[in-house]
Amino acid sequence: MPMKTQKITTDNQLIIERRHHAKTYKLTIDQASCVGCELCSLICPREAIKVTKKPKIEGEKAERPTIDVDEAKCHYCGMCVAICPYGAVHVAVDGENISLVVEKESFPKLIREISVDTTKCPTDCKECEEVCPLNLIKIESNSIKAQVTVEILKERCPCCGLCDVKCPEGAIQVRRIFTGKLRIDQEKCPSECRDCLDACPITGALFLDEKDKIRVNELFCTYCGVCKIVCPEEGALELSRSTIRHTPIRSGAWNKALEKLASTLEVTKELRGKGKKRAMEAVKKRLETRRKQIG
Repeated sequence: MPMKTQKITTDNQLIIERRHHAKTYKLTIDQASCVGCELCSLICPREAIKVTKKPKIEGEKAERPTIDVDEAKCHYCGMCVAICPYGAVHVAVDGENISLVVEKESFPKLIREISVDTTKCPTDCKECEEVCPLNLIKIESNSIKAQVTVEILKERCPCCGLCDVKCPEGAIQVRRIFTGKLRIDQEKCPSECRDCLDACPITGALFLDEKDKIRVNELFCTYCGVCKIVCPEEGALELSRSTIRHTPIRSGAWNKALEKLASTLEVTKELRGKGKKRAMEAVKKRLETRRKQIG
């Protein structure tokens, strides 16, 4: 039994903490980094995370949803840490940031594959820094030495690809974490409604066309689900995730999470892929054993 459990909510952070005789567990959500998406709430095994849509104030823009955590249900497993594409969630044990499920290899990490070739960067270019919707890129230039330093906060990057597409020199390459489909049913979409556009954390993922209809640019969509949560009309937005790039894993916990995050087809494809990999590994072992016996 815990000695003490507490919950602290500020403008910048949501913190829950549980103190035991031997250890102290702490979960922190960075309110500035959290976009109010549905990913952590979907995979939480204790259903401890709740996403709440904020009431719309007439005449004002829609706000992003809020995330709350039930301190009585949370057991600090770290699944929410591993799945958050925005790096907004942290779990600490005795002051050390750690994801227990990742450490025990029962849950994967998202793969953030971002490369920068600074030899292609002109010393006066700040295009990628300016287009990043989350302000995660900082550029320092030395015109005398003709050197450019590009720093990207990769742990908070959802890999939307804006910097990749907008870079005039092709110096940045980004591979998407999530792929999928986001479809808007224009017949169900309320006229003059801009809630999804207001709440979307990625500039350009949703946009207005020449007829003032909201459209999707799937080049930049991270499939986080914020738009679906704030949409006032049931069925106007359809979201499905088809692939999630992650580190290799063999885990029933991940399979259950994947069923909630992605389509049934994606789950089937991943399980088949794992089966093929295991078969190949078994064949390799047999061949190695055979070679040793012969040699």
